[in-house]
Amino acid sequence: MAKKTLRLEGLPNPKQDLFLRAVAPRIAYGGARGGGKSWVLRRKFILLANRYSGLKLLLLRRTLAELDGNHTQPLLKELNGFAKYTKDNKTFTFPNGSTIKLGYCDTDNDVYQYQGQEYDVIGFEEATAFTEWMLTYIATSCRSTRTDFSPRIYYTCNPGGPGHDYIKRLFIDRIYEHGENPDDYVFIQAKVTDNTVLMETNPGYIKTLEALPEHLRKAYLEGRWDAVEGQYFSEFDPAIHVCAPFPIPRDWRRFRAMDWGYNDPCCVLWFAVAPDSHLYVYREIYQNQTSASDMAKLVKKRSVAFDEHGTQFTEHITYTAASPDMWQKRGLRDAMGGETVADTFIANGVPIVKADNDRLNGWMRVRENLQVAPDGRPFVQIFSTCRDLIRTLPLLTYDKHDHEDVADNCEDHAPEAFRYGLMTRPSPAKRKEVEKKRLIAIDPLTPLPRKNNEGGFFYA
Repeated sequence: MAKKTLRLEGLPNPKQDLFLRAVAPRIAYGGARGGGKSWVLRRKFILLANRYSGLKLLLLRRTLAELDGNHTQPLLKELNGFAKYTKDNKTFTFPNGSTIKLGYCDTDNDVYQYQGQEYDVIGFEEATAFTEWMLTYIATSCRSTRTDFSPRIYYTCNPGGPGHDYIKRLFIDRIYEHGENPDDYVFIQAKVTDNTVLMETNPGYIKTLEALPEHLRKAYLEGRWDAVEGQYFSEFDPAIHVCAPFPIPRDWRRFRAMDWGYNDPCCVLWFAVAPDSHLYVYREIYQNQTSASDMAKLVKKRSVAFDEHGTQFTEHITYTAASPDMWQKRGLRDAMGGETVADTFIANGVPIVKADNDRLNGWMRVRENLQVAPDGRPFVQIFSTCRDLIRTLPLLTYDKHDHEDVADNCEDHAPEAFRYGLMTRPSPAKRKEVEKKRLIAIDPLTPLPRKNNEGGFFYA
């Protein structure tokens, strides 16, 4: 009997080639519409099933209709005459005994149909359409006793959807919890412009993406994971507002801002003011379940740095602006003269002052500082090590009842501290006006205003 030969049409583009060659335990591909995700995931599954005998693979879409349209029909065409398809259990069986099972998970209860099963490979097509519960529960079925192949999970994805925060945490923000190994997670960014076949056959598709509402355009065309519907600070762009850490000179002014919390996270941010008045957020603490005294000690401990010469020194912090609720009396003991949270910080060597809690003007101050200054840089930049501020600032959304304010169900602890800090500084608009006046005063070619007899001004 003649040996069956697998014949596949089409060549991968460079980004798809990276995905096909990747061997990490957890690999995500995509980040924008039109990146060729479905094709490359099917191709990966076919190549693995054909290379390793007896491999068990599970390919999932959120709904049955999506599964049939995106994978069942294309696989029937691609594997026709090579792999046998069993319709009852939606499984392709290869000549070497490997199987590709097609599945879906429409509701949370659908995860139980995979309970007790084992797969060497699991693929989530449009992974952000799944809930975190689905993604984590089904992932427990990815295990194997084979010695020639290590289990893997593949995710193709766009920003947005129920699983957005989970995928973003692992592959974009790279924030890991206990038991998660950072080395296991690899993200391959692919945009519509990387899909050479689509660009040749349907060049107008990019115009369709460009015409989307702003938050969808940023997500689907630019692959921006920080773009969400109703985003309060749509101007925030990690490409320009996040910078690599650098040694801050000793003579730069430094101050802190803090949003207190115990059950909720307490956030402390460190700011530095450059000679040109640009601001840098260069350090953060973000943790909960920490007493006021322990937090104060941690703040003091962390207030050390290395200058541009590599010499360690204790920072001179000009002031610390803290949330006004730290001065509140919180119980019977406090009402009878006990310490407030503010008292505890001061007693432990961290003097604090009440922050200006004008929310609307404060958020406007944040928006002003996110603008690009005349020198081409934003008025404020954030060190890439301040992960929680970078993570949560773009997730703030508008309040449905007060469009000038932030919704109260957002994770806003780091943005609140950011707001407190910026409210202690002149607004960028005022700083620009001061700079303009300074230029007028020192430029010998600029005529100075002189008062005329009518009380107005004219230029000589």
